[in-house]
Amino acid sequence: QSLPQELSPLSDSWRWFLSNSYSASSRFVATIDNIRWCGILDVLEVKIDARQHSFKENGYNCFMSTPILTTKLYIPPSRPNIVLRPRLIARLNEGLNRKLTLIAAPAGFGKTTLVSAWIASCDRQVAWLSLDEGDNDLTRFLLYLVAALRTIAPTIGDGVLGVLQSSQPPPPEAILTALLNDISAVPSNFVLVFDDYHRIDAQPVDQALAFLLEHTPPQMHLVLTTREEPQFPLARLRVRNQLTELRAADLRFTPAEAATFLREVMELDLSAEDIAALEDRTEGWIAGLQLAALSLQGHQNIPSFIQAFAGDNRYIVDYLVEEVLQRQPEQVRSFLLQTAILDRLHGSLCDAVTGQTEGKMQLESLDRGNFFVVPLDDTRQWYRYHHLFADVLFAQLSAEQPNHVAMLHRRASAWYEQHDSAADAIRHAMAAQDFARAADLVELAAPATSRRRQEATLLGWLKSLPDDLIRLRPVLSAVYGGVLLSSGALEGVETRLQDAERWLEPGEATHACLDARTDEMVVVDEAAFRHLPGSIAVWRAGQALALGDVRATVSYAQRALDLVRADDHLWRGAAASLLGLAAWTNGDLEVAYQRYIEGMAHLQMAGNIADAIGGTIALTDIRIAQGCLRQAMRIYERGLQLATEQGEPALRGTADMYVGMSQLHCERGELHAATEYLLRAKEQGEHTGFPQNPYRWRVAMARIREAQGDLDDALALLDEAERLYVPDFFPQVRPIAAMKTRVWLAQGRLGEALDWARVQGLSAQDDLSYGREFAHITLARLLLIQGKSNGTAHSIGETIEFLHRLLQAAEAGERTGSVIEILVLLSLAHHVQGNLPPARTSLSRALILAEPEGYVRMFVGEGPPIAILLRAIAKQPTAPSYVHQLLVALGKAEDTPVKQGVIEPLSVRELEVLKLLKTDLTGPEIARELMVSLHTLRTHTNHIYTKLGMNNRRAAVRRAEELDLC
Repeated sequence: QSLPQELSPLSDSWRWFLSNSYSASSRFVATIDNIRWCGILDVLEVKIDARQHSFKENGYNCFMSTPILTTKLYIPPSRPNIVLRPRLIARLNEGLNRKLTLIAAPAGFGKTTLVSAWIASCDRQVAWLSLDEGDNDLTRFLLYLVAALRTIAPTIGDGVLGVLQSSQPPPPEAILTALLNDISAVPSNFVLVFDDYHRIDAQPVDQALAFLLEHTPPQMHLVLTTREEPQFPLARLRVRNQLTELRAADLRFTPAEAATFLREVMELDLSAEDIAALEDRTEGWIAGLQLAALSLQGHQNIPSFIQAFAGDNRYIVDYLVEEVLQRQPEQVRSFLLQTAILDRLHGSLCDAVTGQTEGKMQLESLDRGNFFVVPLDDTRQWYRYHHLFADVLFAQLSAEQPNHVAMLHRRASAWYEQHDSAADAIRHAMAAQDFARAADLVELAAPATSRRRQEATLLGWLKSLPDDLIRLRPVLSAVYGGVLLSSGALEGVETRLQDAERWLEPGEATHACLDARTDEMVVVDEAAFRHLPGSIAVWRAGQALALGDVRATVSYAQRALDLVRADDHLWRGAAASLLGLAAWTNGDLEVAYQRYIEGMAHLQMAGNIADAIGGTIALTDIRIAQGCLRQAMRIYERGLQLATEQGEPALRGTADMYVGMSQLHCERGELHAATEYLLRAKEQGEHTGFPQNPYRWRVAMARIREAQGDLDDALALLDEAERLYVPDFFPQVRPIAAMKTRVWLAQGRLGEALDWARVQGLSAQDDLSYGREFAHITLARLLLIQGKSNGTAHSIGETIEFLHRLLQAAEAGERTGSVIEILVLLSLAHHVQGNLPPARTSLSRALILAEPEGYVRMFVGEGPPIAILLRAIAKQPTAPSYVHQLLVALGKAEDTPVKQGVIEPLSVRELEVLKLLKTDLTGPEIARELMVSLHTLRTHTNHIYTKLGMNNRRAAVRRAEELDLC
């Protein structure tokens, strides 16, 4: 349970499993030859109910694998006795026609109160997010953004939750693009409020919000309240008339509003002269008026008090708080000061900090007395002080009781630790400068924090701790190294691993440590310390693989196997998996397969069912490269069966298996079944897939679109896949750039293909390797087309020589999938030269290898040129029925429906779009039906309008009906 996330390339799934506190035992038998998996899984108990209850009781909710503080999504209620401000409400309503409303003013100008009152009268749905310093972590910010949006549309963000919590999430723009597509599908207009944006001081978050603003769908209006100018470009929005601004000058109470506030809200019997004087002294500052009103209560000589009242805001606050505090009973005053360290107030928490027993009653009394407390939930369990009031209270506490501040923070830390809120416990321990306690808490919290994919938070904690303290803690040092590795900061990993390793006994270390032990070691997580030698070796193996050093990967992974016990299945599984990945990277596919299945067996024996399921993706990728399509399908089917046996919710990796099965059906030419499996994956939700699922899904759909002849849509999907690509430890042997080049070649865009080859530095004289095999085969396709178009026999001959080199390398590596494709290309190249015997020979060899596995698209995708050769083979008496099957499939592929009477024939995909345009579905609904982005749908629609000679949907549908197109 203390296992850090970097320990296995397949850690996502078992971390989810462990984080939900399943207790399982399993017996696993793997017969390598036929991949027969049998598992007897005894799920003993699910222990999450109590923990979820604890989260809810303390203001949290379980959002995916991350606890979400629901009070941050709570819209502050509009109090019944506030001053109505119709002039500002009108400004806000008018601003709904623009992208952004910015309400920027210092503390105490009623920003949140104004927005709350406006929302109460607004006819739009509202999503609210109260920001705090923790939201400077971009991953946390995006998670809370999704959580806020889901309060108005519960399905928003289904596709991004999984990748947000992955070890290596995709670029923020890719996540936001997917989220914006979801927002575009919301049927009604709504408002998204970011309250207290001044608490954000992180460029990545500013950039994310700027991207959101740039691409805001028309149904969403953003509102920001802030004390400071936000750090993203506002000038462009002003020039485009897309910004409404309310500043301090706008928010100040007018004399009439000040009079209403003092008389009706604060119930003070003041003369017009006194009100005018007080309004003049505070310059309409709402918090100043409120503090002044509290100070006036009980004063006999009000005019004299107002006359003496002077100074700027800071002095006013100091003076008035002193007046207010001095007028409170000592018990209340003490309560206010001692609880000033808290950013959220709860009765039990206040009792723990103050040492008293009436915290709940005190908070309720303050709330009833309009005493600068803001409720954070509907049940009045959680509150916060007005930010300005809290600042001043803390300043007063620091001045009067400086020696008590650390003690109060330690008490708060202890309460949060007891109530399962490690982040708050650590924050208060840090504030108390009790770094030893903070380090203990971080060490214990590290596994769960890593499982929730909050590496930025964990890294922030570690950076806040004194370095000398961390170096005394081997587990924490190793965690530090692992977090750096997952964050891509490879240069700092080795130092931290050596810091951990110097505490190990001689023979346990995987690296020579030069540091002497001069202090006493500190260990909190004993189990993690026992695993330390093996874990360090595994981390070093992962580091080496990330650096492309396959030899070192093998060395460290083997060292890990030597260090860990035979029954330590988690670590043995991680090490074996890394050995498999290293062999895969080198192109040693059978070794990779054997090692990887060994790793999966260990992980399943450790109870990590989700990891065993996730392993099917690697195993099938290897088998597909070996040309074993049927065996790959059986692996997927057994993995899916294992997943469904676990019940709901679906285990992570389920969606990926549906995507993989879709790709196999596509290769068989079963496009309807391929589409159905992708729909199933979509229904499961991307959160049931690994971080690569969005990328893999789009690649699979691109193959289907390409098979349907919709090359534009295939390219658009590959562009999306490229943006969503998430690197992992799997070798990227089929780069998207090469896939796009193949589509360009099918479109006749030879110039773009030549540019790709030049940028990649590819030539027919290159040394060959498995990692570049797909790219080199793509290059061979390019050279073949170029030679054919130039009519140069010499260049065709060079291409044939290149293909023979590729064939020899693929056969040596037993990569039958590549062998079949190369043989097909050799057949076509010989045919271009007019050498029919070697063309038929190469094609016959390809058919012999392909028939048992059911390949179809490998041949059909070549179109008419391959049909000529297949017909020649079909005339032979011994021609297999498989050839006739391929010819039938080729005939269907060539039978593309073309309608007459239009400027240019519509493609199959455009006809499909046209039929949906005839329905009552909206644009976003059509996009969802077709499983494409709105941008792609608009491209299709524009093509349809152009080809039909129309400029709007209704006219296009009418013209299509006249031509009998729909």
